[in-house]
Amino acid sequence: MQLQNDLLLRAAKGEKVERTPVWLMRQAGRILPEYRAVRESVSGFIELAQTPELAAEVTIQPVDLLGVDAAIIFSDILVIPEAMGLPYEMVEKRGPWFPQTVQSESDLKKLRIADGANDLSYVIKAIEITKKELAGRVPLIGFAGAPWTIFAYMIEGSGSKTFSKARAMLYTQPDFSHRLLQMITDSTINYLKAQIQAGADLVQIFDSWAGILGPKQYHEFSLKYIAQICDAIDEVPKTVFAKGAFFAREEMAKLTCETIGLDWNMGIAESRKLIGTEKTLQGNLDPAALYGNPDQVRKATQEMMEQFKGSRHIANLGHGVYPDIDPEMVKIFIQTVKEF
Repeated sequence: MQLQNDLLLRAAKGEKVERTPVWLMRQAGRILPEYRAVRESVSGFIELAQTPELAAEVTIQPVDLLGVDAAIIFSDILVIPEAMGLPYEMVEKRGPWFPQTVQSESDLKKLRIADGANDLSYVIKAIEITKKELAGRVPLIGFAGAPWTIFAYMIEGSGSKTFSKARAMLYTQPDFSHRLLQMITDSTINYLKAQIQAGADLVQIFDSWAGILGPKQYHEFSLKYIAQICDAIDEVPKTVFAKGAFFAREEMAKLTCETIGLDWNMGIAESRKLIGTEKTLQGNLDPAALYGNPDQVRKATQEMMEQFKGSRHIANLGHGVYPDIDPEMVKIFIQTVKEF
């Protein structure tokens, strides 16, 4: 299907664009009252993500309500461990929780390499419905978590300030860690390929807990697996967003992806220097800037855009939009980017 707005794809590939495309991480979510209404109609987050028609509905909401240049499928990075045989729960106000974790050889034996199309058929179905309902208005972004971030949850069992159990595993059982990371990587490649087959126009790899590792561990236990995923997927453009991995930007420049996402702690000029001109940069306004008044939001957005000016860029925040941010301020951010 011919896209009516292909700005995101052209910007990712470094082609000429009339203006900078803009979308937001976590745009399909709690900032929108319309999303909350759909969420309240079901038992919770997991049921919503596993009901393709509803997942498609909340995926499209930000396109209609905010005017973003792309939709991102409504799902979660933790669908991968579940598809591998390690189910999770979403605890209100606490986040994800795994009743069982992976600690030993016998735990590893219970896991399988997920087949994207069958094991995660509800996400694939949601992508198909979304594509049909978008009718080519904007591209659809598919995504997955980076293997290290998924590994961290599978070992730790929940979110953590330190992920000390997961990090300890890298030091005490490196071979075991590599085997689990490889299983996650193979599952993720299958999953992303199934998303592309179903209609995803671009895919993003989220390494949410990248910054919790030191440079040596990050190179060995995260970046090499992200590189495998990037090398395996050549059907659509790829974006890698590694939060906190400021020390790895030079290495990330060597990945076979089109776009590198910057968090708000990564200086724009410095990042461009380290990454070079061959990649598109995505980001990177501090989400907290959107707590300001309209003039403050406009000013912060313009200052960010000024720094990216003249280079390959997709406008976004430096992380997901926070749930208590006023949707009107999000609209001002988007409008300011479009007018720049």
